[in-house]
Amino acid sequence: MRKRLVPVLIIALGVIGFIVLKATRSVPEPVTPQERSWRVETLQIQPDAFQPSLTLYGQLESPLRFTSMAPMAGRIAQLPVRDGQLVNQGSLLVALDDADIEPRLQQARAEVADIEAQLASARTEHANDLQALDLEERIQANATRALERMQQLVTRELAPRAELEAATDAQDRAALTVAIRRRSIEAYPSRLASLEARLESATAALDSMRRDAERSRFNAPFDGVVGEVQVAEGDQVAANAPLLDFYPLHGMELRATVPQIYSQALVEALARGETLSATTLEMDPPLQLTLRRIAGQADARGVEALFTLDQPHPGLRVGNLLAISVARPARDNSVALPYSAIYGNRTIYQLVEGRMHRLQIERVGEILMESGERWVLVSSSDLAPGMQIITTHLPNAMQGLRVDASAPAATSTAEPGR
Repeated sequence: MRKRLVPVLIIALGVIGFIVLKATRSVPEPVTPQERSWRVETLQIQPDAFQPSLTLYGQLESPLRFTSMAPMAGRIAQLPVRDGQLVNQGSLLVALDDADIEPRLQQARAEVADIEAQLASARTEHANDLQALDLEERIQANATRALERMQQLVTRELAPRAELEAATDAQDRAALTVAIRRRSIEAYPSRLASLEARLESATAALDSMRRDAERSRFNAPFDGVVGEVQVAEGDQVAANAPLLDFYPLHGMELRATVPQIYSQALVEALARGETLSATTLEMDPPLQLTLRRIAGQADARGVEALFTLDQPHPGLRVGNLLAISVARPARDNSVALPYSAIYGNRTIYQLVEGRMHRLQIERVGEILMESGERWVLVSSSDLAPGMQIITTHLPNAMQGLRVDASAPAATSTAEPGR
């Protein structure tokens, strides 16, 4: 019987201990959920009239660049320059071998001399024909009178008929000689015109050969840079074969594509006679450029603008890629913000009572700050002085998100140009 009561007592004691422990336990305080806050930095803005800039990327080219061509077939005798070499005006760039040129010049001169001799001979023959015609006409007249006398004698039977036939033959021969001489005189103008035309053609060929001979030694027409050299000394080249490229350092142009949304403003500014300047980026010291014209054809990317370098730079070459900043007309009620403040293309956030408030803006360009950084210039009718704009870029940014702002930063100052 005792053995049966021991388990019951143990269970009863355990139940009593559980009830006592449950009754004497401490009650925990209720947990109140707290909203998470994100640490951000802000910028106090002061809208004003800033002059935005537009960053463009373009390639240098030279409208005065040309390719030297071989005027005739021949061997390259001299090539004293190399690719990329700076050359002074008048310096020899390339020359063909004189041994390939002089025989052709001599042949052209001989052709002209031959035709001139033929022309002189034709004039002399014509003068002789005129003199001979006078004599031959007198001979013909004498033969005609002799024939008439012989006919009278034969009619009176004072001379044989054979004499009449001989007189007739003499008169015919004299007439034939006169006819041939007259035909030669009549053909003289056409022979003269033909020879003069041949002489003109030969003279033109000689002039062309002389010109090609002069061009076979090509000297630099101005100070410039040797571009691509396509031959080597000793090469045999055909007529019109490209030899080398050459262009001056002055007058180089930068061709850059302007997006369609900005191109119309540039076109209108040029039409008003305004001078639009640009500055190279990532160059020390920066170079100044001036917008000269807008290309006559556009595509889906925009339209090409052509800028000229205000001063030549010996370190630049045709084909260099440059980034430039183009000043645009000032924009009222605009604000400069760091790129971290921009979400997408049209959204920024204002700090309002510890929460993010979405604002729609328009990007109008870039601006260079005194610190050397490039900030984006935005404009909106909702922007007001003293607003706190969140400049920390949050991946989870949304309307009403709770944030904890550090001390607001003062508005940064743009460089002159605002």
